[in-house]
Amino acid sequence: MGREFVELFDRWADNYDKTVQGVEEEYRAVFEGYDTILEEVAQRATGNILEFGVGTGNLASLLRQKSCKYMGVEPSEKMRKISEEKLSIALYDGDFLSYPKPPWPIHAIVSTYAFHHLTDEEKSQAAAVYSQLLSQGGKVVFADTIFINDEAKHDMIKKAESMNYLNLAQDLQTEYYTTIPTLQTLFEQEGFTVDFKKMNSFVWMMEAVKS
Repeated sequence: MGREFVELFDRWADNYDKTVQGVEEEYRAVFEGYDTILEEVAQRATGNILEFGVGTGNLASLLRQKSCKYMGVEPSEKMRKISEEKLSIALYDGDFLSYPKPPWPIHAIVSTYAFHHLTDEEKSQAAAVYSQLLSQGGKVVFADTIFINDEAKHDMIKKAESMNYLNLAQDLQTEYYTTIPTLQTLFEQEGFTVDFKKMNSFVWMMEAVKS
């Protein structure tokens, strides 16, 4: 359920905000347009919002300006503390599949740069859970590294290796990055209408609306 990456999140917490602003050349393309991506996720989310993978609170700071109610879930204790201090909020310990029951109806479920920490089987489980949690018209809005197909993923790994971006290449091989057809099928099977929008050379935004 992504918990195997918590140690990585804890190590990354202090430098995460610098990384997303492009200071590390190896990951610059992954986070290209980061602020715009977060702003569009926040714009698409309406009503009471549940966020998974809050991280250091960058998306949460936008969501809390507009949502009726906001609930944030983050598995990394270190990242939770950074967010809580930054935004003066209380977050919940949890992940995409294991989290406290929301105290009120949820209208939108959001996440950025995190859903790839679940295997495809776990993503399928998550889609089923979210279908039950949301009423008709409710949304799942996720922005994450996704590939058009397996060949595109393979090509990106080879490109990273050719540029000596070995950490990036390893990430692409060891974390659970999926493809658009797979993700679309998983959510359509649970009664969602799914659309994708390309945000940069790595990141796509998925908006899945409960039918």
